[in-house]
Amino acid sequence: MPEMLVQMRDRLTHLCASRGIALSEPVVVRPLSADEAIGREADPDFAIRRGKEQVIEGTLLGYRGQAFTDRPGRFEGSLGAILALDLEDVARRAVFIAAANALLRALGIAGGTVHCTDEAPSLCGRQIAEKIEERFGRVRIGLIGLQPAILAGLVGRFGATNVRLLDLNPDNIGRVFSGVVAEDGVLKLKAVVEWCRVGLATGSSLVNGTLDEIHSAFAAAGKPVIFFGNTIAGAAALLGLERICPLAQ
Repeated sequence: MPEMLVQMRDRLTHLCASRGIALSEPVVVRPLSADEAIGREADPDFAIRRGKEQVIEGTLLGYRGQAFTDRPGRFEGSLGAILALDLEDVARRAVFIAAANALLRALGIAGGTVHCTDEAPSLCGRQIAEKIEERFGRVRIGLIGLQPAILAGLVGRFGATNVRLLDLNPDNIGRVFSGVVAEDGVLKLKAVVEWCRVGLATGSSLVNGTLDEIHSAFAAAGKPVIFFGNTIAGAAALLGLERICPLAQ
């Protein structure tokens, strides 16, 4: 079982006890349509639009939290049942993360747990690239997980030769996006970590089980990795991971 997920669940359980959150609190998690998740005006190249991934949304204590997954599921039950879910199962893991994001939003610990919509997803790539340049200068970046707008923003600011892209989707590997060839996210992780100065990784790695490996690889190399997206909002806040998601709600 992914170690960071175990840590996240342990800390959530402690938080519920220390903040007096009843484990009987009702939780609802449901899949969203593409329009609900990112709006009608969002770029059709996003994975949600192509049906490769889906956003599920958890509601708890009147707050919302979301998670990206290719194994969308539903849940209706108690917070205690959420904390007892089998996190080895990807679909249940996604349900847990969506609900955890809602809980941490309710507790004021995490923000930006809901995806931005319409034109905002396309704008965030440019903003992320600007923030990275402001902090690190013109550096080589390893983008882990294809997000077309973020990739385009990085290439527009740093140039295609200063960006390498890793992805797990076999349909993407070997294809060119914004002038950058998508490489195998498993086979080439170590090489890209060695090559780049900064890592920018999808928060969906929390759901697909690769977060521990990505974090460890950058830590071993002494290089920063920044996670993007709303999926990892709660985990980043609880575990001290660096996150960027400028337009999340």
